[in-house]
Amino acid sequence: MKFWLVTILALLVLLPSFMLHTSFAEKGTFVNEVKFIQYLDENTALEEVRNGNLDIYYFRVSSDRIETEKDREGIQVFESTGGSYSMLVNPSISETFNPFSITELRFALNYLVDRNLIVNELIGGYGNTMISNYGIFAADYLSIIDELESFHFKYNPALANKIISEELEKAGAEKIDGFWHHNGKQIEITFFIRSDDPVRKSIGEILSSEFENIGFKVNKDFGDLNKAFVVVYGSNPADQKWHLYTEGWGSSGFAKYDSVGLAQMYSPWFSNMPGNNNLTYWNYKNDYLDSITKKIYVSDFASAEERTSLIKQATKEGVSESVRIFLASKTDQYVVNDDIDGIINALGAGVPTRFTPINAKSDNDSLVIGVKQIYQGAWNPVAGFSDVYSNQIWLNLYDPGVFSHPFTGKMIPIRTNWQVENFSSDKKITVPEDAISWDIDTQVWKKVGSNQEATSKVTYDLILGNWHHEQKMDMNDILYSQYFLLEWGSEKHEGDITYDSVYSPQAAQNAKTLIGIKPIDDDTIEVYVDYWHFDEAEIASWAVPWSSMPWEIVAASEEAVLDGKVSFSRSGGVSKSVNWLSLIVPNDAKIIRDYLAEFKESRYIPPSLQNSQHEWEYFEERYDAAIKWIDQNKHAIISNGPFYLDNYSPESRTMTIKSFDSIGYPFEAGKWKKFEQIKFPKITDIEISDVVDLKKPLSISVQTTDSSTIHYFISNPKGETSASGIIPVNNNLSEIVLTEAETSQLDVGANTVKIFASSDEALRPDIYSTSFLVVEGQTKLPTVPISEIEASSEDTSHTGIVLAIIGVIIVGIIVTIRRKRKAKLSRKNVKKIMLDQL
Repeated sequence: MKFWLVTILALLVLLPSFMLHTSFAEKGTFVNEVKFIQYLDENTALEEVRNGNLDIYYFRVSSDRIETEKDREGIQVFESTGGSYSMLVNPSISETFNPFSITELRFALNYLVDRNLIVNELIGGYGNTMISNYGIFAADYLSIIDELESFHFKYNPALANKIISEELEKAGAEKIDGFWHHNGKQIEITFFIRSDDPVRKSIGEILSSEFENIGFKVNKDFGDLNKAFVVVYGSNPADQKWHLYTEGWGSSGFAKYDSVGLAQMYSPWFSNMPGNNNLTYWNYKNDYLDSITKKIYVSDFASAEERTSLIKQATKEGVSESVRIFLASKTDQYVVNDDIDGIINALGAGVPTRFTPINAKSDNDSLVIGVKQIYQGAWNPVAGFSDVYSNQIWLNLYDPGVFSHPFTGKMIPIRTNWQVENFSSDKKITVPEDAISWDIDTQVWKKVGSNQEATSKVTYDLILGNWHHEQKMDMNDILYSQYFLLEWGSEKHEGDITYDSVYSPQAAQNAKTLIGIKPIDDDTIEVYVDYWHFDEAEIASWAVPWSSMPWEIVAASEEAVLDGKVSFSRSGGVSKSVNWLSLIVPNDAKIIRDYLAEFKESRYIPPSLQNSQHEWEYFEERYDAAIKWIDQNKHAIISNGPFYLDNYSPESRTMTIKSFDSIGYPFEAGKWKKFEQIKFPKITDIEISDVVDLKKPLSISVQTTDSSTIHYFISNPKGETSASGIIPVNNNLSEIVLTEAETSQLDVGANTVKIFASSDEALRPDIYSTSFLVVEGQTKLPTVPISEIEASSEDTSHTGIVLAIIGVIIVGIIVTIRRKRKAKLSRKNVKKIMLDQL
């Protein structure tokens, strides 16, 4: 999947080919309008959902508020995984000493954070600890679990203090009266803490106390995401306006093959690390990470095994560098009023997935949805839409060409159908001489000429339809999007004005693989790329030619940026002292309107469209329609989705979107109904001996439902993986078998088996772990009567007896824990049935 910030253009869903030649629908949703209202307080929002004043709340609700059957009267509760917490660390080097510029000191922070406390206390057990961007439910987690577990991070403030003190002393610091000083100045650190999220506020407060205990003076700076965009992400790290920041992450989709995550979370080139590639700022550098994550991003590998190896290397380096330290993944609980049907609880995104408003049904044909924040970051399709809150609304207004399946993560078409050629072939494909590519120097489309080759060719049949201002989406929109990718995605050179520090480095990875395009007719285009993936859908996703907004809106935005009136990205806006372009804000929309009016008056046709077959009247009509839209709606958000933006009121903190009732919209209501009821894999029973003989085979019986595969990992008392494997599920049964030779590799003592049941239909595994005792030469521990122990002579060795007693105690603990876990399995299944029946 393409990076959601590069042009949020990359998220996908399937359209059958017969739809290409049928009549378009008139309405793609069940409801007529959706009103989004800001509710900062989750408890207030919960009561509003209960009372029917809100239909859905798009933010997690504390588990202790919805524990009992009475608590859940009148509401539906949906659990979802996908969000996470991390801590961003400022590693900059400047005149003022920054302790976090020391890599070893940053790494020590992994022992200073109590991840179990965060999971068990702050989020009430609804989550799991994390040490990298790969949470336990990530699609690639099982393939790299050994790399993750090799770090053995545990909360150990004494060890953290020891490492930090040693590193500070090496750097010339000294402790005076309990506080660290450097060059005679007390070391102060600034912790930017999110005050609008109780969990992150608590994390910040707890860690601040830990740093104070070590001897740092901590200055706490509280704020929301809007403020973080300026102070943390928008400022020069060398200015040290912040040193630590409590981050939170959400998702708008779920990817089976995540090509973006490692780059986004660890690599400088992706413009999401301190400095954000702003050329006037200090920037974090790591060429090794850049090299590996670029290979993952552009699929520069020959097999799935090589991809996994690259992921392991990048994960190890990212965790070791500890510029971004992951803390915990969370299981969010969303509440929905009982009267609402058609909710889709997608993996990653949860209830706020784009599919929910499109598919939901209400008795009064409208929805009222509470959101945590109504506006936190700019709305523009180039380097905007970088926060969860904007995407929760925007993705209902926009139909992408491709999107990820909400439960398998596989790329599927929404407004495109494709045919990939040369898939799984080592031979190059010849590019037609009349295929074209944008020439940056001459500012014209040029034929690629002879002797050009590409790795893959993808032919797209596009389902175009109408834009919200009722202009037909056409090949000019596609051509302009391809021009923009190549123009702004070119490598920066001296005097280059079509460069954005956030968008361009990411777009460059796509642009350098694009060999040429060839429009075939009004809605068909061939794309030739030097890109390969072992999954054909990933090739189609990579090359997809699409646009989220009409070419005239993008062209006017481009001119406004080039004239220095606004910036596509937040860091560019801060460094140039201009607004971060937000097409939803009236002032910015007016700037776009003024350029459109100027285009019309000067009869301007963008260079990339000057060979268009259309007469001037076509361009004039486009400009007029966009101007009229902005005059009527006071914003410039024009897209192609099932809803359009009707109103944004900053004063009342509300946004209203309405169904796009147009014969120019291609899908009927109910298209995504199939995503309502998805069956997830379940482990229903595990059978394993309490005591295992080191010299005998081991068999573990696993019973499941709705599962296709079992992954298992057996670890020794040190936490090291000693055996692992993948086995199929047949008739809901699987058997894990270790031969005598394999069992002999286990360690004597308490071992642990962790079992993951997975499904091809839904990539969220069910997980079960238990312990068993490994002994040598016996399957029963000896019974040692107390009277025998008391009667033994004082000079008799007690080693065997003591070990036997210890073994009995260990087995007793294991049996007790296993019984509790089995009871939990049973209760979980009953609860699932009860929820289905309600």
